[in-house]
Amino acid sequence: MGKKIVYKDLGVIDYQEAWDLQTELFEEVVARKVSNRKATPTEQQEQYHYLLFCEHPHVYTLGRNGKEEHLLLNETTLVEKKATFHKINRGGDITYHGFGQVVGYPILDLDEFFTDIGRYVRFLEEMVIRMLEEYDIVGERIKGLSGVWIDKDTDNPRKICAVGVHLSRWTTMHGFALNVNTDLDYFNYIVPCGIDDKAVTSMEKELGQRVDEEAVKLKLKKHFAVLFEATYK
Repeated sequence: MGKKIVYKDLGVIDYQEAWDLQTELFEEVVARKVSNRKATPTEQQEQYHYLLFCEHPHVYTLGRNGKEEHLLLNETTLVEKKATFHKINRGGDITYHGFGQVVGYPILDLDEFFTDIGRYVRFLEEMVIRMLEEYDIVGERIKGLSGVWIDKDTDNPRKICAVGVHLSRWTTMHGFALNVNTDLDYFNYIVPCGIDDKAVTSMEKELGQRVDEEAVKLKLKKHFAVLFEATYK
């Protein structure tokens, strides 16, 4: 029997508010895990796992290994662009979140799935690759880099989805950001993920038309469940 995952679409939500919710759910999952390890079989509680989808107003986030100089805006120009900036505890460098982007935050107790962080990241990438295939977009991986790319072996490789996760006690936070109908101009104000020789793209740009974000979420949700052998509650 597959694991049960609580799915929540948070809609448009401030980055800090979403981070606070992630933290609250993360701590809940970890506390339940610790409690179950001490409990007798009859006292065991069912573990909950979460998949949060959302969209953020313009925000730049810097991972724990990132460099602040990869943000090319100062406090004044951030305000002019109606954007905010956060230092966070995920892996990776700097990235952008904004309108027209589907952001996913899985909060999973990997002890109930598999304890392999590399496999976990590959599954997130695979979910996006399978979804893109339904739109006749070929998503690919580039060795040594996270995320999903287009035309990786050409002179114009383009990143369409960023992946950055945090793991503690085999419980996950953060996740992925998929550019669907994203204003790509906002990537001009950073060195995306610390990579200065590759471009960024979106589904809208690749297809030449706007894409139904709700349909994209449904497809992502479907592929996530298949890969993680889970059902939704």
